[in-house]
Amino acid sequence: MNENKATLNLGGTAHEFPVNKGSIGPDVVDISALYAKTGAFTYDPGFTSTASCESQITYIDGDEGVLLYRGYPIEQVAEQGDFLETCYLLLYGELPTDQQKRDFVGRVTNHTMVHEQMTRFFTGFRRDAHPMAVLTGSVGAMSAFYHDSTDISDPYQRLVASIRMIAKMPTLAAMAYKYSVGQPFIYPRNALDYSSNFLHMCFAVPCEEYEVNPVLSRAMDRIFILHADHEQNASTSTVRLAGSSGANPFACIAAGIACLWGPAHGGANEAALKMLEEIGSVDRIPEFIARAKDKDDPFRLMGFGHRVYKNYDPRARVMQKTCHEVLQEVGIKDDPLLDVAMELERIALRDEYFVEKKLYPNIDFYSGITLKAMGFPTSMFTVLFAVARTVGWIAQWKEMIEDPRQKIGRPRQLYTGAPRRDYISVGKRK
Repeated sequence: MNENKATLNLGGTAHEFPVNKGSIGPDVVDISALYAKTGAFTYDPGFTSTASCESQITYIDGDEGVLLYRGYPIEQVAEQGDFLETCYLLLYGELPTDQQKRDFVGRVTNHTMVHEQMTRFFTGFRRDAHPMAVLTGSVGAMSAFYHDSTDISDPYQRLVASIRMIAKMPTLAAMAYKYSVGQPFIYPRNALDYSSNFLHMCFAVPCEEYEVNPVLSRAMDRIFILHADHEQNASTSTVRLAGSSGANPFACIAAGIACLWGPAHGGANEAALKMLEEIGSVDRIPEFIARAKDKDDPFRLMGFGHRVYKNYDPRARVMQKTCHEVLQEVGIKDDPLLDVAMELERIALRDEYFVEKKLYPNIDFYSGITLKAMGFPTSMFTVLFAVARTVGWIAQWKEMIEDPRQKIGRPRQLYTGAPRRDYISVGKRK
């Protein structure tokens, strides 16, 4: 693993540091001994050039447009598998056998209900509370209800906590939605699959029968798969950092949800939909395309390009197909926003400016349109993201806890404040 060494010249002295090689991806210079050797730190705002951990879960090659779950291309996982199978893969490292899958699905299904007292917990929120605020609070509160799965040193309790969160997150998310629209909570149905059960809890009402559309259920399942994990992003890093202190798993996931709520992270699909609303109609698209190309105009086309992917987002290819399937199924004919979206997609895939700069429609562009067509309000978009990402957070948290080299996270800083100075009593200050 340490075949090569990197040399750093600092203050006239040469220092050597091991270079670690991963199974794929860039080499990593191990600078864990840098401070001890040199008395200096590195400076890397946003940690964009820093590997904070060693992981075997997810791999991204942004230049080539590659996303692998445990080595499997995301396109294959999303098109050939289902979400709970993906959960098993992320948690345990291998695809399940038929028996392993049946056992895993059974365990998740039998944990979908939440403690009945939690229904009263929801009434403490204002009726117009944002569903993400409700979800963050209710997930954090799970540690007050499930004391038998908060000991992170016990492998069995870690397992139970993992299953509970995967199982109960859709229930809590659906409850947050129902509370926001003033409808009664719908209990989970164990006869339904994971995604169908979630849609049923969101859109069924007690006074009439609700049959889940299989096309929409499959679309929901794919959305969950595509968002299940994405390497060491902001919310995942937050979960790992919180977990490094020994915090219980429910608190760690609540921290991840809070981070995901930030518009620069989990709110991208909502931002894309708001942009479509700003454009308003197909005839105004040329105006906004011109603005996007104008370097002096601050306007940006949301849902195009990606910070990590400098090529086509591999998730977007699957999401594009899913989006068109949903639009065809629901048969929306008079929605100007969807008309704008489809025309904008057509232009972006052909316009020389977009193609040259690789500003392809990304997953957020298609998922926002898809979720709107399925009947979800924009306030629920990030909640759905949290439901999907829960398994990724748990897998990353579990991997960190089981790593014997893990220690509490403690980033350093470049201090530029006042140097040492003596305290002056208030009467002598000028």
